[in-house]
Amino acid sequence: MRKRPGQALRIGLAANGLALVKTSRLFGGVPLALGEQPLDPLQPEGMANGLRGLFAQLSPGGWPVTVVLADDLVRLWQVPPPPGATRPGDLEAAAALRFQHLFGASAADWRISADWDAAHPFLAAAAPVPLLALLEEAAREHRFHLVEVVPHFVAALNEWRRERRPGAWFGLVHAGVLSLAAYEGPGLAAVRTAVIPDGADRDWLEAHVAREALRVGVGRPERLQLCGAAPAHWGSSAGRLKFACSLLEAGADDGWSPLARLARTGGAA
Repeated sequence: MRKRPGQALRIGLAANGLALVKTSRLFGGVPLALGEQPLDPLQPEGMANGLRGLFAQLSPGGWPVTVVLADDLVRLWQVPPPPGATRPGDLEAAAALRFQHLFGASAADWRISADWDAAHPFLAAAAPVPLLALLEEAAREHRFHLVEVVPHFVAALNEWRRERRPGAWFGLVHAGVLSLAAYEGPGLAAVRTAVIPDGADRDWLEAHVAREALRVGVGRPERLQLCGAAPAHWGSSAGRLKFACSLLEAGADDGWSPLARLARTGGAA
């Protein structure tokens, strides 16, 4: 596969499958879905075989590749920095302790990355070390450059960061799950996820946001900005409603599969 300047590949990785998307930052290029492969989570070699199938008709050698991980494969959490923290090791230890407290397991088998900050709470993410090792081995086998492995929600946050309005929360709707970034002023206060019930209407959304604000201990947002496959009837302007809701991807049902949408998230960041 011949690479032109500004082009890159993105792999969407979920428990049930893989998708490959080509992006281009030049010449007005639009994302192009190149293929998908199902995965059997019970098959030990499923990931490696899936990647081989994905590249069966393509040669990714020399291409830069970003992998977007479905959020159920990773862990996301907020870390309050310890008082008097001055070294990176202090922040890393705080993140590991917080991980153990929240998820009930040691972080030894997870690789943690974060927006390290000694003065303010920061967002941390962890991916399983065995999964990252498989991706690194795939990069060697297929001779592509693994430039980034990023959780889906983080990729979405980065893609839409310039669009976030003061007083707004940010949300991602994907595969029947709503993930919310709750803000207090300019700072991220928490990341919350919930399964969207069948037939969830605007009343459900408003009640859900109100509950999450209480749980996090922050005020209800003035606006909710949603990306992904959000129901059209959630969108609104302010008025009698408790908050405005903007759909950043109106018409998101554009024929792309959930796996392909996962892969392309963040490609325009």
